[in-house]
Amino acid sequence: SNSKYVEIPSIPNPYENLLKYKNELEKINQYNQEILKDLEYQITNSDDANISQINNEIDVINRVIIENKLELEEIIVKLSQIESNP
Repeated sequence: SNSKYVEIPSIPNPYENLLKYKNELEKINQYNQEILKDLEYQITNSDDANISQINNEIDVINRVIIENKLELEEIIVKLSQIESNP
């Protein structure tokens, strides 16, 4: 027969999207943790003049990490809700 098949693009799955987002947040969190370790290392190997600047950078990274973790927790809750109510 001359039937033509049309590939229908898949409809975005909210669960898959949240899962991808969660994975990206985890990568960001890991990267921020590495930055934090590096800054802490710089403090232990730095003279007094640079410590204030490094402490400011650490404060910023700590805030970003906290915000990221809160958002990650929200995404995990949403994923578990979707899993329990398919």
